[in-house]
Amino acid sequence: MSQDSHKKRLDKNIKLMAMSATILLVLFLYTLYKSGEHIQSGSYYFGIIFLLFLLAFAVLAKLKQKKLRGFINDNKNLTSFSSQLETQQEKVEDTPSPNITAVTSNITFNDVAGISEVKGELEEIVEFLNEPSKFLDFGVKLPKGVLLVGPPGVGKTLIARAVAGEADVPFFYQSGASFVQIYVGMGAKKVRELFMKAKQNAPAIVFIDEIDAIGKQRGGKTNDERESTLNELLTQMDGFEGDSGVIVIAATNKIEVLDEALLRAGRFDRRVFVNLPNIEDRKKILELYLKSKHYEFDLDKLAEQTSGFNSAALATLINEALLSMIKRGEKIVKQEDIELAKNKLEFGKKQTLLLDENQKEILAIYQASKAYITKTKVRLFDEAIFTIDAVYPSYDQLLENIKRYLCGSIGVEVVKKQKFAINSQDVNKAYELAKKIVNEYKMTKDADELIENISNELRTELSNKADEINRLKEIMVKNEEITIDEL
Repeated sequence: MSQDSHKKRLDKNIKLMAMSATILLVLFLYTLYKSGEHIQSGSYYFGIIFLLFLLAFAVLAKLKQKKLRGFINDNKNLTSFSSQLETQQEKVEDTPSPNITAVTSNITFNDVAGISEVKGELEEIVEFLNEPSKFLDFGVKLPKGVLLVGPPGVGKTLIARAVAGEADVPFFYQSGASFVQIYVGMGAKKVRELFMKAKQNAPAIVFIDEIDAIGKQRGGKTNDERESTLNELLTQMDGFEGDSGVIVIAATNKIEVLDEALLRAGRFDRRVFVNLPNIEDRKKILELYLKSKHYEFDLDKLAEQTSGFNSAALATLINEALLSMIKRGEKIVKQEDIELAKNKLEFGKKQTLLLDENQKEILAIYQASKAYITKTKVRLFDEAIFTIDAVYPSYDQLLENIKRYLCGSIGVEVVKKQKFAINSQDVNKAYELAKKIVNEYKMTKDADELIENISNELRTELSNKADEINRLKEIMVKNEEITIDEL
């Protein structure tokens, strides 16, 4: 309604009020004049006072009608805004999340190459989904959650789809970022809906990609949307048992940032580490992508030349080579197509992952030295170091861990007769531990002196075993991994 209509209505109401008060006042005065001798109470006088007040209010309202009109409009707007806010809030609460539907995966383990090491654990999950009674009869319950950990592009999502395809069960895919909503509570609502749908369609697989988007460690200072969503996820995972037929698979590149509550027993307590493919894995992946295609180049040599390539990069490499083949108007992929594709892929990639023969040898010496000192299996692109993990470490155990952090760099220095800038993160960890020994544990006085002494011991030990380090280096260059049996 327009402002003019509001103004006219207010003026009309004030005039009617004044006229009514005047007429009633005259009638009261006339009645009082005619029947004054019969009046025994003050009711008439009270009525006259009330009518006089009403008349005075009408006159005052007429004089102050502009301010009164503004006051009424402000209250009307405030009421309208509150009404709109409540309506909007109801709309948000009642609005359902985007339809959460399951998909049927047509991908199997035959479509995924280079996962021989993790395939065993995944086949166990498939068997449980296909034949749950085989396990439940003995009271065995599989983990509720399986966490796939690995660098980008190694095929974590593809592996999850392959598990669903092998088990032939509904596959619910959600990315961690899709749970982060504008309105508080909507992410938690979506989590509830996801698990409700999964339980209705059990046996089923719930896959949460990039779970670190909602699963980062909670600071305890805020209670924002992400934390409320994480709390709901934890609650939902506690709400079903291992025999529910629902298995949650999640993927992350950064396990170190995840909240401890996610990793405890009863949630994502099984972790499957998916590493960059080694030379044999890359060969199998290339064979898979080249299946039913004609090519004339050395596949073994290409597998050697693509050190550091993940499965996604290898798929792109073959795709680019096929595009080059089509542009040339041929039906056979040749070496020139591969070289053109490699140039496109290598441009912009990290130099540490694109290794020529010399760079690969340096990294192989580094990892061979780690394998020799730690006596554990090591792959060419492994970044982690197996250290002694004790609740109450001894002084010798702490020194051994420093030795393991430094052995790669010292090994390269001994074999190549000069120092190389390689994996500075390991060196930094060695210095951090040395400072902790000095400042927190008070076991020695000088961290730099401690590092120097351990480095000198390593130089002596690795120099005496230079032939062994070179032997392990050759194995690493050839197979891109050193097993315990080869140590």
